[in-house]
Amino acid sequence: MKTLIILAHPDLEKSKVNKRWIEEAEKYLDKFTVHKLYEAYPNEIIDIKNEQELIEKHKGLILQFPIYWFNCPSLLKKWLDEVFTDGWAYGKGGDKLSARNIALTVTAGIDEKNYSKNGKYKYSLKEILIPFEITFDYCSANYKGFYAFYSAEFEATKERIENSLKEYIDFIKSI
Repeated sequence: MKTLIILAHPDLEKSKVNKRWIEEAEKYLDKFTVHKLYEAYPNEIIDIKNEQELIEKHKGLILQFPIYWFNCPSLLKKWLDEVFTDGWAYGKGGDKLSARNIALTVTAGIDEKNYSKNGKYKYSLKEILIPFEITFDYCSANYKGFYAFYSAEFEATKERIENSLKEYIDFIKSI
């Protein structure tokens, strides 16, 4: 079974890193299904049953997004709230994410040193992403961590992006 990549980028055409990563992932259609939330739901009305069935048809799940205000873009938050429902993702009979491998691939606009105890934001990206880890744990999924591209806003040169592709693909293949 393939791994499902949920891409949540509100302006993918202007993206440098996420756009290139997805172009690379789409070369492996035998391994990945790419689902672009902002294309699928431009009006932000989510087809919950369809999304749940899509997840069920895949062995793994990757949420890919740029960090927005130390969180995910709003449509992904709405997607999580509406798709990970009681009786499906957790609670009585809610076992559809149980033992499923889940990971994050994220881009952060600022460099890694600012995501540290002594940095500008005082917290690591791992700490900022803890709510996702807790959510996946609550749903009995296997959280496999995250892969990040730092300085995506200011230092995302073509060379740096291209150099990240092998690690990105290796990471998502491991899920």
